[in-house]
This record gives sequence, C-alpha cells and structure tokens, in this order.
Amino acid sequence: MKISRFEDLVVWQRSKELSLEVYHATTAGAFARDFGLRDQVRRAAVSVMSNIAEGFGRFTSPEVRRFLSIARGSASEVRSQLYLAQELGYITDAQHRRLNALCVEVDRMLAALRTSLEKSHKPRVPSTQDLGLGT
Repeated sequence: MKISRFEDLVVWQRSKELSLEVYHATTAGAFARDFGLRDQVRRAAVSVMSNIAEGFGRFTSPEVRRFLSIARGSASEVRSQLYLAQELGYITDAQHRRLNALCVEVDRMLAALRTSLEKSHKPRVPSTQDLGLGT
C-alpha cells in the first residue's frame, strides 16, 4: 500500500495522539503554572508530529530519514521531561505510564520506519545512460 499523505502514517497519528495527551496533561494544576516546563514539553511533543510530516514532504530518502531521526529525538525529550513532571507531582503515575508508553511506541515506530527506508534505499551503480554517456 502506497501512502500518499502523512496523515495516513500510523506513526504520525500516534504522535498526534501524544501531542493531544501532553496538552491535556499540562492544562491543570501546578503543571499549567510551570510555564517553562509546560511549554517545553508541549513544543517537544508537537515537534515529533511536525518532523514526521516535514520528513514526509521531502524528496529524498536521506532527508526523510534525517527528519525521522529528529522526531525520534523529540520523543526522547518528551519522555525525559515527563519524568521530571512526575517527580514534581505535576502528573500522576498513571498519566506518566500512559504518556511514557505512547512515547516508547512512537519511538519504536519511528525506528522501524527509518530502518525500512534504509533497507529500501539500495545504492546502485549508475548506468551510462544515467551519466549521459550512451543511448
């Protein structure tokens, strides 16, 4: 099945779900008042889905893989910040488990997609036609 829109990627759908859940978790209590951490974790979560979309819009496989790597880094950033939020009492243990599980799931999906792209991008020796040397 050929994917023609980034919205059809399950990893993008899951990363959007992560972003929405992060926004919901950061809207109440002390988390809502900790502007620095709140804004940073939100930006990192949105960065995951945004980099997947931006990578999808690129023309070359190396560019796509680069943006998937950036998205993966952002997912790790979210996970790190969620540990701090849990330790500070901003989110419950149940919220932390749910959000962390989503981050891990997205991370695994991104890694699998990147590996799949690497395997499908097999270098080949250019032909004389490719080089403009023959007919």
